Amino acid sequence: MGIRESVRGRRWQGNAGAFRAGVGVLLLGLSLAQSVPPQTVCPAAAAPQSLTQPQYQDTVKDDMGFMADLVQSFLHTVQPNPFPKDLIVKIVKDFDVQLTQDTIKEVLVYDVGFLVCAAIGVLYIVLMPIVGFFLACCRCCGNCGGKMYQEQTSSVQCHRRTLYWTALFTTVIIFAGNICMFKSNQDIKEGVDQSQVELNKTINNVNSFLTAVPQQIDSVVNESYRTVQEVTRNLDAIGPQLGTEIKKKFRATLDPALRSVTLLDQETVNATLQLSKLNSSLTQLQSSMNRIQANFTAVKNRINTTTSNSNCFECSRLMPKLQTQTLDTTISIPSLNDFQSAVDEVYKTNLKSKIKEMEDYFDRIPQRVTDETKDVVQSSKQLLDDIKTQISQVTKNIPLSTLTNVSGTLNQVQREIGKLTPEVKRAEHIRWGVCLVLCCLVLLVVVCSLLGLVLGPLGLTPKSDPSKRSCTADCGGTFLMMGAGFSFLYSWLLMIVVLLLFLLSGNFYTLLCRPWNNGQLLELIDTPGLIPGLDIGPSLGLKTNINISDIYRDCKENQPLWTTLHLYELINLEDLLNVSKYTEQIQQKFDRIEITLPGIALLSPEVKKQLSSFSNMTANLHSTVVPQQMNSSINLTTIADALDSLANIQRNNDTRKELQNEARDLRQIQADIETTIIPQLQNLNSTIKSLGSIADKINETVGEVLSNVGIAQDFLNTNTTQIVKTESKKFLDCQLGYFIVYADWANLTITQQVGRCGPVAGAVDSVDIILCSNIVESLNAFWFSLGWCMIFFIPSIIFSIKLAKYYRRMKYSDAFDDHLIMNHIPRAQMKFT
Repeated sequence: MGIRESVRGRRWQGNAGAFRAGVGVLLLGLSLAQSVPPQTVCPAAAAPQSLTQPQYQDTVKDDMGFMADLVQSFLHTVQPNPFPKDLIVKIVKDFDVQLTQDTIKEVLVYDVGFLVCAAIGVLYIVLMPIVGFFLACCRCCGNCGGKMYQEQTSSVQCHRRTLYWTALFTTVIIFAGNICMFKSNQDIKEGVDQSQVELNKTINNVNSFLTAVPQQIDSVVNESYRTVQEVTRNLDAIGPQLGTEIKKKFRATLDPALRSVTLLDQETVNATLQLSKLNSSLTQLQSSMNRIQANFTAVKNRINTTTSNSNCFECSRLMPKLQTQTLDTTISIPSLNDFQSAVDEVYKTNLKSKIKEMEDYFDRIPQRVTDETKDVVQSSKQLLDDIKTQISQVTKNIPLSTLTNVSGTLNQVQREIGKLTPEVKRAEHIRWGVCLVLCCLVLLVVVCSLLGLVLGPLGLTPKSDPSKRSCTADCGGTFLMMGAGFSFLYSWLLMIVVLLLFLLSGNFYTLLCRPWNNGQLLELIDTPGLIPGLDIGPSLGLKTNINISDIYRDCKENQPLWTTLHLYELINLEDLLNVSKYTEQIQQKFDRIEITLPGIALLSPEVKKQLSSFSNMTANLHSTVVPQQMNSSINLTTIADALDSLANIQRNNDTRKELQNEARDLRQIQADIETTIIPQLQNLNSTIKSLGSIADKINETVGEVLSNVGIAQDFLNTNTTQIVKTESKKFLDCQLGYFIVYADWANLTITQQVGRCGPVAGAVDSVDIILCSNIVESLNAFWFSLGWCMIFFIPSIIFSIKLAKYYRRMKYSDAFDDHLIMNHIPRAQMKFT
């Protein structure tokens, strides 16, 4: 009765070349390893983790100046022509050659708006001092309003009021322009002061981007090492992992059989204990019954002797009852020797050892898998070491030095900015001071005009003699003349400033800022041959060229370098990550591995036969073993009472004494029956009942054992090969799954996350904002405001000179008499005669 083992060969298919599938992926650093603990079930693919993107500083925001719309509208009117891309390309290409007349003509035609404005400015610059000079000479000669005489007419007050309000209106407009000058001058200063900080932020952001790209690549490569390490750990643990999975599949069917065998073993042990207890109870009960029987026989004989004595009075009436009294102590239990022998035979089979043999057999499966795959695991680990060695060469094949060179250039630019900052601030301070003086010169004219407009009306008496006007009114007229004089004195100089700034800053805006803002400047830079060596595509080895405008547009959307630089033209990522093409090779190589998994006979035929006989024996036991009962009619107390009654009527003391003793002995025997025999008999019946219950359970359990063991044995015989094959394939697919999942993640990461170039477009936008929005726009606002004031100086001069005569004290008097001489006309009278 032993365990019969049969060797059943099993081939485990796999392929050491599985790990070659990850080589192409890992060489580019395209796999990400997730930390996965040793598993008994291949885990589901973990959710991809995004690469950590660098944190960038907040840069300057595009805040258009308060006069930007007005100035831009004016410049669009002056220069409505589109951006002269072709003309600029022509000029740049012919720069080393003398420009032709046609080219010069095209430039002049394009800038005709600026030329017209410049001509107007030149006329202003030329005519203003000339007109002022002739006006001064004319007034000195008493002409052009220079004679201190004012004719008084009926409309003089109306003329004065009209001139006053028009002069006030022009002064207010000039004052508004002057305020805009002060504001734009301060904006220029703030823009220049903030430019260093903002440029440093922009450069730092670009440096952070350039630094992050190699770090992201290194991060992907480093994470790919974890993939190799994870697969290596799985190979080292192939026994526990694959063997445990095989055990699990067997356990689903084997465990019910093991549980039923274990239960049968427990019930067999219980049956053995109950049989032992039954034998002990029978022996004890039989001994007690024999003792009671002997005592009863002795007492009965003594009673017969006493009652037969002639001295016993009326004892003859007790004799019939005494003769019929018997004590039945027979215990009839069928022989349990056959059942005992069957239990002993099953017990001797030592089912616990059989269970342990089964457990040990399946516990040895992981170690067997480890032993059978030792060679292929070692060779696969060597391949993984080779992969790690090749991965370390990845960064050498990627031109990261270019990024380092760019970063070094930016650092040099940043240092140069730091060196030039003090000089720029000094120059800006001088510029601010000069512009402040210009603002004050305009403010001087405004103040003179305002004082004249305030003091003139304040000291004027409308109907007074012009030669007798007050000093206050005269001062008002003088201030008006001073304002006009200052205007003639330096307005032409201020117009020179306006003209120079207009030509410089206006063209800078139309030729640089405006096309920069709408993308035409980048399109100009993209013109082939305009900038030598700017062919980005060929320099990267691409089939197509890449435009700066395309790069800017992609970076504006924060696109990765994969799409921005068209790296898909250099690298066939889909082909590198196509692990499925290695599947056939993997299967062929893993065919060389064999895992022999021996079969097992769970129970031998002899054991099964014994269990069947044992089951039949337990079924018969329940019907043969019945509870034992004792004759309940036995009541020795009644006889004892009769003896006591008989003793009470005896005349002979000895006879009385004997009868009383015999009655006492009968009561003692009855007490022994009740206190000893009956409990022992109950205990015996309880044991018999338990044994019957155990027999029923054994019968049922034996059926389960034979059924479950049969099912388990059939399952092992028919499915062992398929289970080993299926679980081996799952293990192989799991290892391949690491590379497939990580390759898919790498595809997503490289094409959508690595090198998001938003900071590059942000740097371009920041320079545009710093240069154009903060400085050029403010400078345009300054010359526009100054030119605004200069234009309105002309009506201000006219109105101020004309209005001044209404407030200044005249040398010659003139009075307008509006008194009418009324002649008396006699009223007609009617006389009645």
